[in-house]
Amino acid sequence: MEQKVFPPTGSNVKLSTTDLNNLMQAIDIDVIALIEVLLPRGHRVAMGKIDASAIHYNLSGVGHISINGGPQIPISPHLLIIVPPNAPFAIEVDGGNGTPKLISRDCWTHQNGILRVAVPSEQPEIIQICGYFTALFGQSVRLFGDLREPVIEQFEPRDKIDLKLREAMEELLQQEVGVGAMTSSLLKQILVSLLRRSLRSSQQWTERFSILADRQITRAFADMVARPGAAHSIQSLAQSAGLSRSAFMARFSNIFGHSPMVILRDLRMRQAAIDLTTTTMQVDVIAHNAGYESRSSFVRAFRQAYGRDPRDYRRIANEENAEQGIRDAEVCSDRERSRR
Repeated sequence: MEQKVFPPTGSNVKLSTTDLNNLMQAIDIDVIALIEVLLPRGHRVAMGKIDASAIHYNLSGVGHISINGGPQIPISPHLLIIVPPNAPFAIEVDGGNGTPKLISRDCWTHQNGILRVAVPSEQPEIIQICGYFTALFGQSVRLFGDLREPVIEQFEPRDKIDLKLREAMEELLQQEVGVGAMTSSLLKQILVSLLRRSLRSSQQWTERFSILADRQITRAFADMVARPGAAHSIQSLAQSAGLSRSAFMARFSNIFGHSPMVILRDLRMRQAAIDLTTTTMQVDVIAHNAGYESRSSFVRAFRQAYGRDPRDYRRIANEENAEQGIRDAEVCSDRERSRR
């Protein structure tokens, strides 16, 4: 992927609390998998490239992590690291007797989206929870998509990051109704904690992201995220950013890889999909709320984004929810019988 060239950010332009709140509220988190790493002394574990961001939280122990073949980074209790997409990494603990031994795949076990890496009969030095996730605005804007270097923050036990990650693991293990929403919510809380920590730090990791580094463009994007159905235009968005029309178009397209109207359509389709699956509003009302005066143009755009008409999208979502409800009821019934 070609390295983006960020435009001047306008250091005197500050992101407001409202803009940041809108961005954090609208971001969608998809937890792909969680990993529990129990690493003994003298061992290492290595993961290859995955097109998703990775999060590491070290519960206890000390060791090192190497990301994308870079230098070793010391890890200690309550250290949190966000690893960029497609960046292989290795975690190791020195045993004092030469090169740490690579843990074989025979020691990897899977259950309900959780991977556990441990060496039988060996006492772990490092206990770490890792996970792969995506953080999206709409379907195409990835918050961590252009991250080049890891984000590293030292937390404290009182921040309770470990409790949120353990709760997410328990959610995946139990597989009860709303498991996806719960795990996404818990990870989102961690990312918000990370953002808050960054804003109090002298070296803000938010500067590493193109959509946050250019304050003027971010201001306009936050407005699009907060009000996707509003009557936005290139001119109104440029005014929100405090830029000329041509400068806004050039800087926005450079950052997002698409024009503002393409990104706005993506955000509108996300809002429509949410309305279809969480409300009983008529399609005409949903189209209007998404900024479309014509039902036919809305249906055409939705079909292009999701591969089916809005009514079919709602029907399939309702059927899947009903099937999940039946499975959950069966699990609860089995548990009740086992208690008797």
